[in-house]
Amino acid sequence: MQILAFSAAVVACLVVSAEGSEFSFYKLSLIWPTSACIPTKNCKTPIPNFFTIHGLWPTLKDGSEVPPYDPTDNNCNPNPVAPADVVVKVATIRGRLQTKWPNLRVGKSDDIFWETEWSHHGMCSDYPQDPLAYFTSTLNLAENSKYDPLDVLGVSPSNTPYPIDTLLENVKKKVGFYPQISCSMPVGGTKQLYLREIRFCFKRATPPSALQNCPDDMDDMCRSVPPLDRKIMFPPATTTNSLFSVTPPFDRIFTSPPASTNATTSWPSVTCRLLVPVQWGIIGFLVLYILKRRYYRVHEHVE
Repeated sequence: MQILAFSAAVVACLVVSAEGSEFSFYKLSLIWPTSACIPTKNCKTPIPNFFTIHGLWPTLKDGSEVPPYDPTDNNCNPNPVAPADVVVKVATIRGRLQTKWPNLRVGKSDDIFWETEWSHHGMCSDYPQDPLAYFTSTLNLAENSKYDPLDVLGVSPSNTPYPIDTLLENVKKKVGFYPQISCSMPVGGTKQLYLREIRFCFKRATPPSALQNCPDDMDDMCRSVPPLDRKIMFPPATTTNSLFSVTPPFDRIFTSPPASTNATTSWPSVTCRLLVPVQWGIIGFLVLYILKRRYYRVHEHVE
């Protein structure tokens, strides 16, 4: 009897594995490109001035993501389409993907981004054999004006921080359910939070369409500061990296003060840039002097 019970349990496990991972809902993650590009200063231009897609993620009931597909450790679906085959299978919607689901990073192709999202999330979704349906379903949700963050957040991008709770309540009033807000903290030495992503939770279905509350309305970074300090910057859109660039220290030109009225130029009017070759000349002279002294001392000792 024990052997039969054990066998039944094994068969049950195999059936569950064959039917797919036991996740509860999908999480649609949308990125605010301006915030995502601030810490890297290395984004393709023009930077989109609308929310782009990060992914559609099968998610467990407690809000944690389903681990990526692995034939040994997480055989969530039998024989899913391999990541290397995804790009060919989504060729008919490539234009939509390039617009709404681009790779923002310089030197990183859109194809790599899509393959990564498929390997991390699509292979354990309800579309293991149909990448086209998986990516199309994601696009349909992200392109639906009902879920446009620029509308449902209830505020305009601004350099004035907003309380996170205010944004969450605005979304709840607009769509009927709480999303999850993801924060970043790109400015070193400060605790200023930036709105990086907004995530909508959809009940598991093919395709997903019905919203539900996200079990955790903020990610860990949002909760990294005390509740009273949870104000988030939603920076105005920019299409270039110019707002994020910082002139390297050695390229900063130090201008001289106004010229003296005297015929002879005073010492303070000399620019720091002109001093650089003088300093190196002095250093070079000292090095040559020291080497010359050591040369003579060595020969005196040998002789």
